[in-house]
Amino acid sequence: MRIVDRGSGVPVVVIPGVQGRWEWMTPGIDALAQRSRVITFSLADEPSSGARFDEALGFWNYVDQVRDALDARGLDRAAICGVSYGGLIAAAFAIRYPERTSSVILASALHPSWRPDARRRRYMAMPWLYAPAFCVRSLRNLREIAAANDGMWNTAVAAVRHGVNVLRYSFHPGRMARRMSLLEQARIEEGLARVKVPALLLTGEDALDEIVPPPVTRQYLKAWPQARVETLVRTGHLGMITRPHEFASLVTRFLAESEKKIA
Repeated sequence: MRIVDRGSGVPVVVIPGVQGRWEWMTPGIDALAQRSRVITFSLADEPSSGARFDEALGFWNYVDQVRDALDARGLDRAAICGVSYGGLIAAAFAIRYPERTSSVILASALHPSWRPDARRRRYMAMPWLYAPAFCVRSLRNLREIAAANDGMWNTAVAAVRHGVNVLRYSFHPGRMARRMSLLEQARIEEGLARVKVPALLLTGEDALDEIVPPPVTRQYLKAWPQARVETLVRTGHLGMITRPHEFASLVTRFLAESEKKIA
């Protein structure tokens, strides 16, 4: 498996979203690696991941991939950070491998009670047909990018930079649709209450995240009343990309306080 391992300090594993490529998170990974040791990878069914994907295991391939990354880097445990779809993977890992989870960070994460609406189900059924429409809908991210940047020039530069990264590490509609269908296997809601480690729920502003509305992420509070809730201002779903240093600051402060509690 191809593993990205950067920085030093408290180890944190960062799991990408449904598009599967860790490279989409590069701004946040780079900022976090200035403060912590960051371990990340592309999801197991991405050809670039170099990981094994067992069709019989489905969703749980991604969960065990986190374990394999820890083993490969000789780590007994680490903070587990999941972004969007990756948040479900992080929560499932904390349930299955509690002894290897020092804390959990869920960034704009799906909750296991979430189910795709009719539009998303149409996309899942015919991903290649609906891929152009998916790309057009992605233009809504411009509002979030504009909110995170001052002035038209900075907004344009940030939008182009993100667009180039997306094109360079393009998503695969078929694999994205399959990952969404695998959520039916992620029946982890009843196990959430067993997760007792420190938890951080990190979202953008309610009005700016049109992909995973922040109230969806905050549903984890029902099972994790101990969780801290933080909001990245002037951004929505793309906080790791649009506000990377603010993201890294919130995460590392949480990690430092969590380490003190453990000590």
